[in-house]
Amino acid sequence: MATGSVAPPLVGLVLLYLRVRLSESTGARDSGLLWLQSGLILSTRVKVGWQVSVDDDVLLPYAHIHGPSHSHRHVRDCLSVANGKTTYETWPPSSHNGLPVAESTVFISDLSDSPGRSRWVYGHMTVVHDPLRTLSVLEPGGPGGCEKSHRVTVEETAKAAGCLYAQNAGFFNITSDACLGNVVSDGRMVRDSGGVQNAQFGIRKDGSLVFGYLAQEDVLDEFNPFVQLVSGVVWLLRNGEVYINQSLKAECDKITDQVVFREFVEMQSARTVVGHDVKGNVVLFHVDGRSKERGMNLWEVAEFLKKNEVINAVNLDGGGSSSFVVNGTLASYTADQCKSDSRWRCARPVSTVLCVHERRCEPSDCSGHGDCVDGHCQCHGGWQGAACDSLVCQSPACGSHGVCTAGYYGDRCKHTCACFNGALCNHVNGRCTCPPGFYGNSCEEGSYGLSCAEECQCEDQCPCDPVTGSCAADRGLNQAGQCLARLMFTTQKQQEEDCRENPYLSEQTWLIITSVLASLLLGRLAVHAMRASRKWILSSYFYTQVPQREINAEAMPVSLFQLH
Repeated sequence: MATGSVAPPLVGLVLLYLRVRLSESTGARDSGLLWLQSGLILSTRVKVGWQVSVDDDVLLPYAHIHGPSHSHRHVRDCLSVANGKTTYETWPPSSHNGLPVAESTVFISDLSDSPGRSRWVYGHMTVVHDPLRTLSVLEPGGPGGCEKSHRVTVEETAKAAGCLYAQNAGFFNITSDACLGNVVSDGRMVRDSGGVQNAQFGIRKDGSLVFGYLAQEDVLDEFNPFVQLVSGVVWLLRNGEVYINQSLKAECDKITDQVVFREFVEMQSARTVVGHDVKGNVVLFHVDGRSKERGMNLWEVAEFLKKNEVINAVNLDGGGSSSFVVNGTLASYTADQCKSDSRWRCARPVSTVLCVHERRCEPSDCSGHGDCVDGHCQCHGGWQGAACDSLVCQSPACGSHGVCTAGYYGDRCKHTCACFNGALCNHVNGRCTCPPGFYGNSCEEGSYGLSCAEECQCEDQCPCDPVTGSCAADRGLNQAGQCLARLMFTTQKQQEEDCRENPYLSEQTWLIITSVLASLLLGRLAVHAMRASRKWILSSYFYTQVPQREINAEAMPVSLFQLH
């Protein structure tokens, strides 16, 4: 990550001249790049804080109203069959936490189209790692800038926001200074274009990078909303191929605009572009220039980016608006003249800005329940998740703050506290913090007097007054309830301890009782068996009646029974 020490203007000019002459003398006339590390920023301008741009290098894509009038359906129907009906591309982002936030380089390249004639261009390319946490779309001057139709230099906006690198982004109305197109800044919908079909660049909540033409429902999607979004003009590269001709059809529908639009594409000028590489890093591109004099046209920009392995790219505001800032200091050669003195160049106040900053969390405040450390949320107690937006436990054991409510403690607040007499229960380990006048593991014991040195002697086992030691009964329903709860707890606890220490019956006693009960049971069974046997024997006999005729006639007849 470069700190970008700025060389004095004269030294910068001399270094640039020597570098170009050296390249010419060695025959370096192809389109190869002469890369310089961004630690050496070539400054070819004098910036005076009170000087103001005259906005003389205005590069407009449309003659009157910004953007085409046709619908997204028209764009979808006129796109190449090779891409089906998909009007935008999505790419997964990089998330290299171990790498620096960004790496920026200065390039000098010869774009000569004929032997013996050199046309040198110079600018910056910045590769942004982990763009979800390190790249933001900023309003001019900060939040509220678009609503107020402010225009502020990239340098001012970047310095206030602490940007490491920054460049201009979206277009603005040159009459009213209003921001144009869609604008989403750090998750806030700043401006909705109403479905105007210009090329878009955005980052969704899941980090995915989006390039292309969006329907209104795509812009307003709530399932995976945009956290950053800005509108450009002309989709330069689509899946590694130049896409300018298709963009001409999609973004220009009026005959009067077609001439202006094509001139906008083919004119040499300063340019600003945003794209991405195959790894999902965002690539910020800036080239210095002045309309019709120097710089690059969009065909050259597209080919340049393609050779440098950029996959998708969208053109942003250019001309005198094109600015690149390093650590709050202007590092580009601006095209606009200063109002005070036309010999000097002044940075133009612009609309939105792309800002590369230190890693931030998403959301930046970790949902109010954590601290952001190097782009990751470290959640407070009771909260979990990448955004610290999920409670560790749920109600009623947990409150809205995520910590166990009164009466619960431990993992997921599954345990019930046993603290009495107004004691506080630790939501982690369940330990009781006793109020003055009470002590014990559960604050069940009472004391009173100076330094709580005297022990309560209340016969009803209720706590005494912590000052006087009085056991007065008129303490109100609340105190009575506490007393009852303490009594129940103490009694139960004492019974459990007595049961463990002094069981009611010994093991030997239990054996004797069991033996006696078994003997009684066996004796009872024996008696029942004997009775049953006797009844069975008696049931095996029967009797018959025999008359006795030889007995005295006066006697009553007697029936004799003979046993058979």
